[in-house]
Amino acid sequence: MDAAGSGPARIRPGRGRLDLHDLEVPDVSVLPFAAGSFQSIGPLALADFPHRHTFYEVVLVTAGRGFHVVDLHPWPITPPHLGVIVPGQVHHWERAEGVEGSVLLFNEDFLRRHPDDAAVLQVLGALAWLSPDPRQMAALTALAAEMQRELREAEPGHESALRAYLHILIVRAARIAGALGPAAAPADGPATGVSGLVDRYLRLIAAPRQGSRTLTSYAREIGVSPGHLHELVREQTGLTPGRLTRGHRVLEAKRLLAGTDLTVRQVSEQTGFADPSYFCRFFRRETGLTPGEFRRRATGMHHDPMV
Repeated sequence: MDAAGSGPARIRPGRGRLDLHDLEVPDVSVLPFAAGSFQSIGPLALADFPHRHTFYEVVLVTAGRGFHVVDLHPWPITPPHLGVIVPGQVHHWERAEGVEGSVLLFNEDFLRRHPDDAAVLQVLGALAWLSPDPRQMAALTALAAEMQRELREAEPGHESALRAYLHILIVRAARIAGALGPAAAPADGPATGVSGLVDRYLRLIAAPRQGSRTLTSYAREIGVSPGHLHELVREQTGLTPGRLTRGHRVLEAKRLLAGTDLTVRQVSEQTGFADPSYFCRFFRRETGLTPGEFRRRATGMHHDPMV
């Protein structure tokens, strides 16, 4: 993976926004999947600038030091680690040295035979950084090695094998995180305890630049009434749609304030606020800081992750 775009990902120039990385493989419509070591994937596998993806990334870190910063939280690299980054999350590597391990990159299309895996990955992405025990890490590393071998040798049936190995890896990662619960996933919903409708809503509001949308517009896209969606979300998450939406708007504002040089007015526009003054009042009410104060603190934290 390199800046010239010859590897599995390329950069869409940010122009004051967060860089957006796309998965680029020989034929992404046929096999939207890439795997390798940090070294074989290329320099962007350890990019030291804030960016986000249109695809999923799973990293298995077996050696190294430094920090992996995910949505402004600096996670120390003290291997072994399992990390999951989902589309829309902002991350970068800080002072990373000697990092070794495996990297898996794939689009949501690659999950179509196991659609519940997308919901599990959202949970793992929220956790961001897990520390498996040596036995668990050995099993995950063996699965990643098998995927790299299948991809390299490309024997008949390798696509099915890749999908199966990835599904097993996600299930084992979810067990480590406690994201599956004591029983298997229900037949009518994902393994996270929410229905497919609520999972789709949660993923829609987590996408960038959703701030100006209403519950009615989400309900229309999903195909249910606003009242029914409201009740489902509150019943299955314990939070109202309004509370969840505010949380994502704050998170997106934090990402843009910390990771770009956009003005406060531009950040307010991108998070769905027509009035910058109202955005500043909203941000301070939710965080206790003005946007400017948050940006100064976040910029200082970028240079010293321990702050």
